[in-house]
Amino acid sequence: MHTIVGLGNPGKKYTGTRHNIGFEIVDNIADDLQCSFKAGKGEYYYAQTGVGAQKIILVKPTTYMNNSGLAVRQIMNYFSLTLEDVLIVCDDYNLPWGTFRFRSMGSDGGHNGLASIIYELETDNISRFRFGIGNYFNDAIDFVLSKFDQREKGEIKRLLSMAKEAIFCWIENGVEFTMNRYNRSFLLSADGDGTEE
Repeated sequence: MHTIVGLGNPGKKYTGTRHNIGFEIVDNIADDLQCSFKAGKGEYYYAQTGVGAQKIILVKPTTYMNNSGLAVRQIMNYFSLTLEDVLIVCDDYNLPWGTFRFRSMGSDGGHNGLASIIYELETDNISRFRFGIGNYFNDAIDFVLSKFDQREKGEIKRLLSMAKEAIFCWIENGVEFTMNRYNRSFLLSADGDGTEE
């Protein structure tokens, strides 16, 4: 059962912040598939739905970002999931705005949510989709907790749609195929042809 875990912080205070792009991505998928989140048997909300013949679970931890691993471990135990079943979706301030990076394993890259997951699962062998939120800041903490600017707000709808498409590709084809197809920028170029900047 394919499980997409969007990382973020719960509460209105954090809605629309860069650090919560994982929540926004799974919310967008839930809206598209017309399913609703409900409280799980642990520190998370989840929604069960499907894409074609594939059953999927959408997850939003309620632990706050730094303890995301607790929720991931809980839902994996509850549904008897394997590492291959799970995709972590999170922000990355090391990547330019609008850039996607799928990986099948690796370090936390300085992301506290990924660090917590790696710690709780005792492995870094877990697929993740990192969404580039931009790398133009003086203070990383202030930046990730800030809201998107007007330019970014104008681009976010398209990027969320592309993120959904990329995740559906992961569901159907796996992480290696998805890496080759979607690891790039999805900002429109100056001539509007959609190529990488």
